[in-house]
Amino acid sequence: MPEAFKHLIHAGTVTDAARHLGRACAGFDAGRFVQRATDGLEGLEMKARAMRIADALDEGLPPGVAPAAEAIEGALAPLRADGTADAAQGLSGWVLWAAGDLLARRALAEPDALPRALQALHALTQRFTAEFAIRPLLRDHPAEVWPVLHRWAEDPSAAVRRLASEGSRPRLPWGLRLQASVDDPRPAWPLLERLQDDPDESVRRSVANHLNDIAKDHPDMVADWIARSLPGAPPARRGVLRHASRTLVKQGHPAVLQAWGLGRAFEGSATLQVSPGRVRVGDEIALAVVLHSRATEPQALVIDYAVAHAGARAARTPKVFKGWTLTLAPGEARALTRRHSLRPITTRRYHPGDHPVSLRINGQVVAEGGFQLVDDDSAPGA
Repeated sequence: MPEAFKHLIHAGTVTDAARHLGRACAGFDAGRFVQRATDGLEGLEMKARAMRIADALDEGLPPGVAPAAEAIEGALAPLRADGTADAAQGLSGWVLWAAGDLLARRALAEPDALPRALQALHALTQRFTAEFAIRPLLRDHPAEVWPVLHRWAEDPSAAVRRLASEGSRPRLPWGLRLQASVDDPRPAWPLLERLQDDPDESVRRSVANHLNDIAKDHPDMVADWIARSLPGAPPARRGVLRHASRTLVKQGHPAVLQAWGLGRAFEGSATLQVSPGRVRVGDEIALAVVLHSRATEPQALVIDYAVAHAGARAARTPKVFKGWTLTLAPGEARALTRRHSLRPITTRRYHPGDHPVSLRINGQVVAEGGFQLVDDDSAPGA
């Protein structure tokens, strides 16, 4: 099993940070910082670990935005010619989540020092990311922060350009939700227009994720964007738009399916078999799909499946999962298989009960099946 993300922040992270900060900041009590930051650290999850280190930084660095910014900047890893950080020589990586959070906290308490905090985040994001730290500043000071993000969209550093998009995403995982952007995403529109053709793939991927965030609340806005931007788009932009379309394709949004040439209903038959019929949490199910075309022309198909998970009070919330993208020849029969894990994850809790499964082709349900999730003391079987 892959190692948990939380282990990317550990006691070694803290001792390395203490060494670099002690070099850059006169009077910094490295021993006290390590003691404070590592107390109970191993029992915490990822974000809580970052916040524990941020608390220790808040205690250990001199008060105010400017002194803390100077200490952090002085301890940052130097940048190589290719823009990567020399981690052996200074702060870089996950510890900078904590450093960015500290700068944001202090800037919120000292609004006049907001420009100084943003200057430090500009440097910090080139060694890790400041996407979490920028969000409370954008929430509380949009008139000051949005113009900075628009300037950063033109920055020579790809990491800074990425921050302009990633930091302003409405729904960033692990990050503060920007409710104002959920309600009205238009302030980010010029950024995304500028960055969707960025030469750096990480920037373009951020634009795609940003657009996908917007699609969850304003599907027609993103559908219009795709319809405008897709005709004649170069391959890199098509990749952005395809990734940005993923939620709308799963939902069967007619305009988006039409833009991608997927607007036609499936002509043919489809069967779905789910096995075994009874499983426990932690097991997996097998999906077996058989398609048979009755069309006289090739059919471009996006095939997804939705699982209606039983809720704590028997309510079911369908979750759509990516299946297959293919072209089915006239008269062709094709068998497809997929294994679906029921291993618990942090974003989904499983409850016993019936779990209907539906097969969707180009947004339309074409076949149905299901399975029963049973308690641990119930024996699974077909």
